[in-house]
Amino acid sequence: MSAWSPDHTERRSPGPVVRSPDGLPDLVHAGMYVVDDNGLVVAVNPRAAELLRRPADGLVGRDAHELLHRDRLGQTMPRAACSMMSAFLSGRTGAGDREWFLRGDGTLLPVTWLVTPCRLDGTATGALVLFHEGAPESGAVVDGASPALSQLDRLALLAETTTRLSSTLDAEEAVARLVRLVVPRLADWAVVDLITESDDVWRSMVVTHRDGVVVRREELEGPLPPVHEESLMPLSRALRGAASTLVGPETYQGPADSGITVAQQKLFEETGLHSAAIAPIRGPRAVLGALTLGLSERPGAFTEAELSLLDDIARRAGLALENARLYQRQRHIAETMQRHLLPQMPEVPGLRMAARYESASKSSQVGGDWYDAFSLADGSTAVAIGDVVGHNIDAAAGMAQVRNMLRAYAWALKEPPSAIVERLDQAVVNVTEASMATLIFGRVERSDDAWTLRWTNAGHPPPLLITHDGRSRFLDEEHDHLLGTGLTRARTDTLTPLPPRSTLVLYTDGLIESPGHTLDRGLARLRQHAAALAHRPLHVFCDLLLERARPVDNDDDVALLVFRMPAEDGEARDR
Repeated sequence: MSAWSPDHTERRSPGPVVRSPDGLPDLVHAGMYVVDDNGLVVAVNPRAAELLRRPADGLVGRDAHELLHRDRLGQTMPRAACSMMSAFLSGRTGAGDREWFLRGDGTLLPVTWLVTPCRLDGTATGALVLFHEGAPESGAVVDGASPALSQLDRLALLAETTTRLSSTLDAEEAVARLVRLVVPRLADWAVVDLITESDDVWRSMVVTHRDGVVVRREELEGPLPPVHEESLMPLSRALRGAASTLVGPETYQGPADSGITVAQQKLFEETGLHSAAIAPIRGPRAVLGALTLGLSERPGAFTEAELSLLDDIARRAGLALENARLYQRQRHIAETMQRHLLPQMPEVPGLRMAARYESASKSSQVGGDWYDAFSLADGSTAVAIGDVVGHNIDAAAGMAQVRNMLRAYAWALKEPPSAIVERLDQAVVNVTEASMATLIFGRVERSDDAWTLRWTNAGHPPPLLITHDGRSRFLDEEHDHLLGTGLTRARTDTLTPLPPRSTLVLYTDGLIESPGHTLDRGLARLRQHAAALAHRPLHVFCDLLLERARPVDNDDDVALLVFRMPAEDGEARDR
């Protein structure tokens, strides 16, 4: 707690004077301690140290609220929600009987208390706290191993478990949320062992807590030996889907019957567990792993009541992990398909080309972004970039259809880009399974050492052209309708000169769009960074442009296709 202001101090009633903080009376039933104006303990009587199961030197100098004040589940309370802090801050005498102090052994002490302001030696002010043991309330951790949760608290915890685990599709994040739900609320330790897609067993997370803060013990994590099909030891049985079990150190004192049992013996030795509960984590189709809760600091042992609660938590964890794995499997398939559909760049004398594709980092599905470049029979180079509407495997499949049909039309027909795109548009409407799509298609042509782009735009963000001296402009002269709309308006062609050593940038909207800013701002950002990179080698240009121009809050796929024109004869050539 921060120091009080002088005005606040003056409003206190004088209260008793504590002349010698080191000489507090040793009351028979009540504990007593004194805090200074900052809420730090300055003196403790012997009965307080006994009730709190902490030595006096472990209390003096510590913030009383952070060290002692807890709710009935053992969680640290916000200062604003603590009735003792309210009395302390008011500068008046206050009392209550619905607080809990955290003992040194990790259990909770229900207390009846009184707080009254006092003067310390000299002019310093503080407060005296008098407390004694109250009657335990249902739901508090007293001398048992874990919270004796009421039925309402159990339902609340299970509802929180369902909400927090089901709101992520990342398996590792789901495990992290799971252990934070149960430590230190239910246990001193939580261990999650998972069976991987290849049937390996991996100790994915081991956590404990220090002063209520979850601490990960990575040195205890890693691969485990295979599940022993005939082992009767609790973890092996849980990983085969058997019922949950209460265990203790004595369970692992005999000869080990498998490598997993050896690992469990080491776990108990390293963590000092004196009681544990192990439950299988079951998905709808298979056993996914096991959840172990352990006690090392708190006395007592887990009971059947805690085991039943652990079963319910593990069941919800299984559903969340199964959903996360299905999502990751689908995403991997889609990304693999999309990656294999992206082409290799052709070799064109004098023309440098580079491309990048980055899938969305957080979204639940991949999209229909794509690019293409290939040589045509007349010596020109066909270039294309597009985006099929959608963010799923259907969009990626539609993208493949559009790309392949465009390749066929461009190779077989000696028509301008607008005519080819119009044919493609009709196919999208009548033949393919793709929905609407945007597209830029053109030909990079060379004539008498001059390079040009003959192109058409079907509703796509405009290309960006940067000259070697850093000037830049968007090629936004023409902008025709999207593919798949069913419109029959004529499309247009544009012929754009490409100066020596200039850089042409084609991109999809993931590079410029941001939920928090306008599209104009995204375009200006792209233009600024591209112009600054005009002299960089092409592959460096692509990497830095993605890093700098892509908005941090855009969770969309990005396709990037970049060309750099050769220098004129006699000019120095960049690398």
